[in-house]
Amino acid sequence: MNIIINCRQMELTRNLKEYAEEKVGKFNKYLGNISEATVTLSVEKYRHKAEVLLKLNGSFIQAVSTTEEMYSSIDDVVEKLARQVKKYKEKNVTLRKSKNKSESLPEAEETMPTIIKNKSYNIKPMSVEEAAMQMDLQDKVFFVFTNASSGDINVLYKRNDGHFGLIEPIK
Repeated sequence: MNIIINCRQMELTRNLKEYAEEKVGKFNKYLGNISEATVTLSVEKYRHKAEVLLKLNGSFIQAVSTTEEMYSSIDDVVEKLARQVKKYKEKNVTLRKSKNKSESLPEAEETMPTIIKNKSYNIKPMSVEEAAMQMDLQDKVFFVFTNASSGDINVLYKRNDGHFGLIEPIK
């Protein structure tokens, strides 16, 4: 597993790097198919933020934690990842078992989908045209932004016909 550590508004010390690599490296024992782990550490005023993104065979598992101390942020994000990895493994085992069952058996009751990725980012005020350009540049199917003309949060999404749709709140 390749572990990449990025830092924003801070310097990466040797001890912090070793600590993060040790904590994130443990997931390789539980999931042997992790190709890459990206760890992003950042500091904003008194908030120390740790983000980890695990890349598995076409899937992603991500967690974010913000505390007042970087080591506790890393510990907290590793705990969150451990819960998500456990759910991911249970889901894969359930899928494998259900494939092995006979097709004549009735299907089990569907469970509610779980959130395995949580992403937060700053929303900038911009025009709808600028949001469409940002969405195209980032190759996303939807984009959340603050509409500069109304001040409301809007969602721009790509439709199946190739055009864009805009979701605006009703006042």
